[in-house]
Parts: sequence; C-alpha cells; structure tokens
Amino acid sequence: QVQLVESGGGLVQAGGSLRLSCSASGRRFTISAMGWYRRAPGKQRELVAHITTGGSTNYADSVKGRFTISRDNAEDTVYLQMNSLKPEDTAVYYCAAVDGPQAYWGQGTQVTVSS
Repeated sequence: QVQLVESGGGLVQAGGSLRLSCSASGRRFTISAMGWYRRAPGKQRELVAHITTGGSTNYADSVKGRFTISRDNAEDTVYLQMNSLKPEDTAVYYCAAVDGPQAYWGQGTQVTVSS
C-alpha cells in the first residue's frame, strides 16, 4: 500500500508563487508516473501536470509556462512549482502516483489565490 503525503498549499495573492511537494511511502514496487490534479469548487477534477520516471512531462494548457513539475526518483517525491498564480488556480490539489497496476491519491492540499 502506497501513502502519498502532500504539503505546501496555502493562501497567496495573485501573481505569487507556491511549491507543492508529495512524498510516497509504504510498500511499493516501482512508481512509474506521478502527477498533480486539482478540483476547483463546482468543477470536475482535472490534470494539472504529469511526469514519468524518465522525466517526460505533460501540462494542462491553462498552466503551461507558469507551473513546473519535477521529481526525485530516488525519494519517490514529486514537486509542483507554481508561479504567476491566478485566482482561477484556486482548488484542492491532489497528488497521484501509479505503482504497478495501482493508482494512488493523496488527501489533497488547498491552494487559494486571492485577487
């Protein structure tokens, strides 16, 4: 069973930055993909960014050029650097990881961007 623990959320003014972290612990085989999703109030959960073990990345169009995902494979930790934050980035951000045939989710961390 893999546990994902997120940190780094909070309240920030528009134009500011935050860095989210997510660490995997527990019994695991080989975590392949890791990523971040978010759910804004009244909306469905959406992919924010995704990174493979090899370092290939994928971003939602709405965050390209502002957010950067990175990963420490040795520590099974994934980061999301969020710059130039906008009020529409306000959401609960969830970490996700694929370990073998299973997908796991973190508990979520709130990011609030004030205008």
